[in-house]
Amino acid sequence: MGVLTGVCVFRGDGVSGSVTLSQDEAGGPTKIAGTIKGLDAGKHGFHIHEFGDLSQGCSSTGGHFNPMKMAHGAPTASERHFGDLGNIVANEDGVATVSITDSMVTLIGDNSVIGRAFIIHESINAHCLLVNRMSNQASVVVVADDLGKTSHQLSKTTGNAGGRVAGGVIGRGKAA
Repeated sequence: MGVLTGVCVFRGDGVSGSVTLSQDEAGGPTKIAGTIKGLDAGKHGFHIHEFGDLSQGCSSTGGHFNPMKMAHGAPTASERHFGDLGNIVANEDGVATVSITDSMVTLIGDNSVIGRAFIIHESINAHCLLVNRMSNQASVVVVADDLGKTSHQLSKTTGNAGGRVAGGVIGRGKAA
């Protein structure tokens, strides 16, 4: 069969780059490697979403790819979505180098990620200022994938990862 590959080219407001996925055999781990530029410095949630539909930008890609109906979790957790890949980190120049090996992501079979979308979420440095009107106290809410480990209402579904800043459809690459 040879090595199967997939390719995802990212587009967003000032964001560009690509990752290549490769899998040696059915049931084996998938390697994800590439570079993304134009990001805010810091951590960004990095997930595979259900649909490769970018007709309405990143908002039409659905939720995290989750065929087993599990709670959101860290890439190393036994309970997680297939699409939960944690955070990537962009340096001061806005460049993130991706190097992930994952045992749930597959390019083969019913749960293949080919035709689905990768989404990059807001940086932990992008934040919202919330003001409690009763006490006039302000608090800063940071965003990055919390890996399903907080009490936030979105932690077990999205990792409270924040808005979507870039995405791309995973296409089948040439077999190596």
